Amino acid sequence: MPEALAIRHVPFEHLGTLAPLLASQGFKVTYLEAGVDRLDPSGTPDLLVVLGGPIGAYQEAEYPFIADELALIIRQLDAGKPLIGICLGAQLIARTLGARVYPGKAKEIGWSPLLPSDEGRTSCLAQLAENDWQVLHWHGDVFELPAGAVPLASTPLTANQAFTLGDTVLALQFHIEAATAEIEHWLIGHSLELAQAGVELAPLRNETARWDLGLEAAGRKVFEIWLATAFAQVGQTAEPAP
Repeated sequence: MPEALAIRHVPFEHLGTLAPLLASQGFKVTYLEAGVDRLDPSGTPDLLVVLGGPIGAYQEAEYPFIADELALIIRQLDAGKPLIGICLGAQLIARTLGARVYPGKAKEIGWSPLLPSDEGRTSCLAQLAENDWQVLHWHGDVFELPAGAVPLASTPLTANQAFTLGDTVLALQFHIEAATAEIEHWLIGHSLELAQAGVELAPLRNETARWDLGLEAAGRKVFEIWLATAFAQVGQTAEPAP
């Protein structure tokens, strides 16, 4: 049974719709809670997923566990095993690879379309075209593109929204994993951030209701295709879900 290890920073930013896909492919999923659990498990998991959270990838002085997360990412990279980073997770991967992570010009919160690169249009993200490339954004920090990485998408506000490194690293600034039926958890948990950013809740709820089914189906397909490629690269099997 392959093992998937997920690093979680806040309870409601979890694997979301990625969880049932991993279950259908026979993964044993384990969460480690950043700041609570020790982030130094023995060995490396078959799949490491570093999830989002409302802190900076450069704030290890304030949040010392970030240093342990970076060490986990380095171990996974060195082992050549599949690695997914979402939002903060993508920023941590970028930083591990030597790229700068820093506050963006403004917070990008809400639904808006991605602008795919040429490589993005032929990547696993091509599934998002069925959803008019609409995704849920929720971030304030941004990252530069690491050396050797392939850019997959951007938005007018954020130059680097996604990248791959080889076949075993996928970094996403946006949230295609979000379980949109649980959007109220996000609205409550990030209430101060939303108020500070001047985000109106009613339009955000309405857009979530408009795009949720399409995003969940497309997001599942993105991860399904990427997992199949990543595990083929390392000589293991991640069977497409029926």
